[in-house]
Amino acid sequence: MKNVRILDCTLRDGGRIINCEFSDKEIRDITSRLSNAKIDIIEVGFIRDRKKVNYTGGSTFFTDMKQISPFLDRTRKNIMYVAFIDYGMYDFNVLKMKDKGSVDGIRLGFTKKDYTNSRNDIIQCAKRIMACGYKLFIQGVNTLNYSDLELLEMLNMINEIHPYCFGIVDTYGAMYIDDIDRIYGLVGHNLNDDICIDFHSHNNYQLSFALAQEVIKLSNGTRQIIIDGTLNGMGKAAGNLNTELIVDYLVRKMNYNYEFDEILDIIDDNIYKYAQKHKWGYSIPAMMSGIYKAHPNNVIYLTEKYRLNTKDIKNLVSMIDPEVRQRYDYDNIEKIYIQYIAEKIDDTHALQCLRQKMGDKEVLVLVPGNTLTTQRTKIKNYISLKKPVIISVNYISEYAEVLAFFGNLKRYTNLTEERKGKTVIITSNIHSDTSSDVVINYYSVINRGYRYFENSTMMLINLLKRIGVKEITLAGFDGFEPKNESNYIDDSFQNDRHVDDYNLINSETMKMLSDISKTLEGNCLINFLTPSKFEAAIRKVN
Repeated sequence: MKNVRILDCTLRDGGRIINCEFSDKEIRDITSRLSNAKIDIIEVGFIRDRKKVNYTGGSTFFTDMKQISPFLDRTRKNIMYVAFIDYGMYDFNVLKMKDKGSVDGIRLGFTKKDYTNSRNDIIQCAKRIMACGYKLFIQGVNTLNYSDLELLEMLNMINEIHPYCFGIVDTYGAMYIDDIDRIYGLVGHNLNDDICIDFHSHNNYQLSFALAQEVIKLSNGTRQIIIDGTLNGMGKAAGNLNTELIVDYLVRKMNYNYEFDEILDIIDDNIYKYAQKHKWGYSIPAMMSGIYKAHPNNVIYLTEKYRLNTKDIKNLVSMIDPEVRQRYDYDNIEKIYIQYIAEKIDDTHALQCLRQKMGDKEVLVLVPGNTLTTQRTKIKNYISLKKPVIISVNYISEYAEVLAFFGNLKRYTNLTEERKGKTVIITSNIHSDTSSDVVINYYSVINRGYRYFENSTMMLINLLKRIGVKEITLAGFDGFEPKNESNYIDDSFQNDRHVDDYNLINSETMKMLSDISKTLEGNCLINFLTPSKFEAAIRKVN
């Protein structure tokens, strides 16, 4: 007996790109012909609250099971029909007992926020679905958003509810192979053996098909699994796994008996016209949606409303708060857009000047840590011997011929007199008070995704990477000692507001430095001249 089944969700998830506005004739034709093709499970659409949807036909946003019944072919054996309910968008108290005209199963989807805030109510809704006689499919939206411990805790709840199926959902198309290996391992080992595992993916990284094959491989021919797909990959932004691809794979590689030609005919007759009017599939903006785990509507809005370069879309999505970007708030996007455009600059000429000055050279970066004082002799000897290009970070150094980099407005403002006559490099979020400053695009050097992404030293290292220097030597990049009042060369740098976050700043800096070291390997060496908490980040690479 086969252990892999296909669930086609064209009429539900695929339909989101057209607001689920399929004609009744199309819905009937697609469901009938999918059953002819022997697709195992057909998702007919959403079920929503009557207060949220006014159903008058021509849509797969339904409000009652009776509206779905005309589209179900009950003469077909071994075909299961399901509908999807988003938690919070339906009153389960009005759900009636399953009858001959109802779908066979209901897929209940909820977010991590729903799970955290309304766990007990979700359990009651799930039990209500089963009590009404439906097979229960539970979809934990954006599975990547759960830590291993959180996922294990949720699986305990799933086992207690004991649904028909539990879904691993790659909501933002952000999974890699190692992610699915890790998550499937946790789910497969901790979910009751008689509960199916469903895999639902989006194609932001063009990995949906590969991930589906990996899930099939991991099932080892024993665990019952369900793979979601849509015809021609139809869906918002990057779209979904192509039903025709997984059908062909299972027919040719595992000798399953799906009717591949029937699938192609459905696409020609029903889906092709939508593909001509609505763009979906892999794109660079959709990839950015995957990278930042952002709701595709954010990317779609930025793409359609503004004439932006792809890197600008990337930067704007990265500026949205990680929690907010999983939803979409167009007013918030517009505020961020206005802020971004106000600060964004073309730094091509500035970069060219800096390349002429220090490209393919060794650069000594002086960070205002305490070791600049305790290791003064060593630093002087190094400068005398190596004669590197020297750049100080957020302060003006005592050494001659020193450039100064500022990523901090307060430090820049407080050193107005000291900056006179110096070559000063600033990021574009700082409003320059002189025409002689070299201004670099702020958004090209920050490390979005971290709480302390505006680490000035890391911003400078990112800039040096862009310039193409051959070697970076760091002095005074000590790291923070929470109980030490002498973290800096002088007290003017001390900021007691961040003392409680020193451990977090250290760990984030270690990660940022390790990541950039890997990208520079073979092209640029990073060395430490003075002792630092962050040396291990470099030793892992060099």
